[in-house]
Amino acid sequence: MNRLSYLLAAAAAIALAPAAHAEGIGAEINYGRADGHWGTEIGAGYAMNLGGFSLTPGGGVYLRDGDTKLYGRVEATFSLPASATIGAGVRFSGENTRPYATIAMPLIPKLRAKANVGPKYYTLGLTLGY
Repeated sequence: MNRLSYLLAAAAAIALAPAAHAEGIGAEINYGRADGHWGTEIGAGYAMNLGGFSLTPGGGVYLRDGDTKLYGRVEATFSLPASATIGAGVRFSGENTRPYATIAMPLIPKLRAKANVGPKYYTLGLTLGY
């Protein structure tokens, strides 16, 4: 192959690479500490893409110490093609509002490992969809 063939092959690979973050409905399950307790978040959201950026409102339930609390969240993220998704979010639960940073790494198509870290809020989990 000549140099032009290599460049065309590389350009095609980049152009055809799947996006790390797709538009649509998704679900999450996270374990971590929020509202002063350890527990599990089970939630869903809808990602709206704007180029490489995405805005994802969502919500769910937070299961902790035999109790259930509702929460809502909004995330703004940027995705690198076939790579990490990074961004920031705000979580609302009862009287608590927590800003946080988020990062997600693809494991297989449509499944990502995700971490959220903020003041008095941190979780690790999985995201399916989006």
